Amino acid sequence: MKKVTVLLSFISLLFIVSCSNKVYVYSSFHEPATEGLRYLWSKDGSHWDSIPGTWLKPEVGQQKVMRDPSIQPTPDGIYHLVWTSSWKGDRGFGYAESRDLYHWSQERFITVMTDTNTVNVWAPELFYDKTRKEMMIIWASCIPGKFPAGMEDPRNNHRLYYTTTKDFKHFSDTKLFYDPGFSCIDAMLVQLGKRKYVMVLKDNTREMRNIKVSFSSDPHGPWTPASKSFTGEYCEGPSVAKIKDGYLIYCDRYRKKDFGAFFTKDFRTFEDVSDQVSVPKEHKHGTIFMAPKRLVKVLLKRNSDK
Repeated sequence: MKKVTVLLSFISLLFIVSCSNKVYVYSSFHEPATEGLRYLWSKDGSHWDSIPGTWLKPEVGQQKVMRDPSIQPTPDGIYHLVWTSSWKGDRGFGYAESRDLYHWSQERFITVMTDTNTVNVWAPELFYDKTRKEMMIIWASCIPGKFPAGMEDPRNNHRLYYTTTKDFKHFSDTKLFYDPGFSCIDAMLVQLGKRKYVMVLKDNTREMRNIKVSFSSDPHGPWTPASKSFTGEYCEGPSVAKIKDGYLIYCDRYRKKDFGAFFTKDFRTFEDVSDQVSVPKEHKHGTIFMAPKRLVKVLLKRNSDK
């Protein structure tokens, strides 16, 4: 029994050391999104500083912009990046990979929508499915006439779609991911426990334009009906940071040109803590992930040496 206790204590110590060697990184961009990938970093997930400079200039897509950059590492140590490459006209998104967040591979354009009437592919979001050992890529697209428009313009009536891949070379057929009965964009997934997942998304209908959540026992769905909103209007691009006693959900308050933040332990009750966080001005929404301190230190140093 004593040996088991010592072993568990050692494992706990390793976990603490591992966590202490990592910091939060927030992928970002500046309008008009032509300059490329930017980063923020934080020790506590609440107070953010810029890592000056840009780290990958967009070169794919019709408009060659980089909006909504999503970064997710895989167990092999590779950071995968996807982004919105055009406002309209593209039927895919940009992709690149890196081992150090500094040197990126050659950019590729990944086509995912086969319907020629597709208006756009917006905000691709990465989620690593640990059970299936594969990456899910979820995005919003509008296909006029495919779903009841309600009060939306037919060319602004989005639903969520997804594909999966184990190597970013071979992809599953695109499938409808979520149809909540209204136009929705900007979905991101969080695993809360075994067979417990939450999706944070934007209701993009004209009378809403706010953030809601949905739950599932499998990242492929089915998903519950969307909750009531826990934010005000004109919020988009939600991202989640796991902190020691719960979660912080950030959203880009694009009319106010700042970020809102909401604390939750269960994704059912929420506390507005926007006045307790700080995000540098001009930054726009991406995703939050953990990275080794050493990589962030290198990024800061290399930028200062330029």
